[in-house]
Amino acid sequence: MIPYSPLAAGFLTGKYRPGRPPPKSARAGRARQYMNSPGFAVLEALDAGAEAHNTTQAAVALAWGMTRPAVTAPIIGETSPEQLADLLPAAELTLSEDEVTNLDRVSASF
Repeated sequence: MIPYSPLAAGFLTGKYRPGRPPPKSARAGRARQYMNSPGFAVLEALDAGAEAHNTTQAAVALAWGMTRPAVTAPIIGETSPEQLADLLPAAELTLSEDEVTNLDRVSASF
C-alpha cells in the first residue's frame, strides 16, 4: 500500500498549532479538520519523538506510518527543497516500540 497524504495535508508537520492561525497554504483548508484535541495530542507525541531523535515532526510522522506492515512507501508532497530536507530523515529513522505504541494510542480518535 502507498498511502496518499501521510502527513494529513501537512498537519503532521507541526506547522498547525493551537491558538495560532493556520499558515497560508493550498492545503490549509484540508488540514483544518485535524485542528482539534485529538489532532493536537498527536502533534504533542510527534514533538516528543522529534526532540528525542533530533529531527522533524514530519520525519517522525512518516517513520511512524512506515511501521505499518502493509505500507511500502508514503507519497510525500513537498513543495520546496527545505520541505524535502525535513522529510528525508524518515527513511533512516527507527522509532522505539514505546514511541509507536504512544502514537498509535493518541491517534486512535484522530
